[in-house]
Amino acid sequence: MLNAKEIMEIIPHRQPMLMVDQVIELEPGKRAVGIKNVSANEPVFQGHYPGNPIFPGVLIVEAMAQVGGVALMSQPEFAGKVPLFAGIDDCKFKRPVLPGDQLRLEVELLKVMRGVGIGSGKAYVGDELRAEATIKFAIVDPSAMK
Repeated sequence: MLNAKEIMEIIPHRQPMLMVDQVIELEPGKRAVGIKNVSANEPVFQGHYPGNPIFPGVLIVEAMAQVGGVALMSQPEFAGKVPLFAGIDDCKFKRPVLPGDQLRLEVELLKVMRGVGIGSGKAYVGDELRAEATIKFAIVDPSAMK
């Protein structure tokens, strides 16, 4: 199990954009399962939507991508590199995610070659599927981002 500090040693995300509280399962290069506790005091709920708070779908997908990033970037050959979104395909939202929900994010890496990774992500609350997507990553050297 990885806590937030250990997750930040693998991926470059920091608050307020770190969307994963724990990684509870990890097979480097293959799959990871992470937890996002959706708190009522998150700033996003001030505007999405007042009086009827719903956790934004784009942040659910971001959380899936970060869990996939942990699975991908925990491999020694990617140390010091940065995972970037390269694409999102077949994204579906089944039901809203609300304050107080705990998201379980499961990502299986389907393919990794030549600096590109593809993963299948699913987000659950309890046993209920809330969102799913195919996520594509580009693995880059941080110096190439300047």
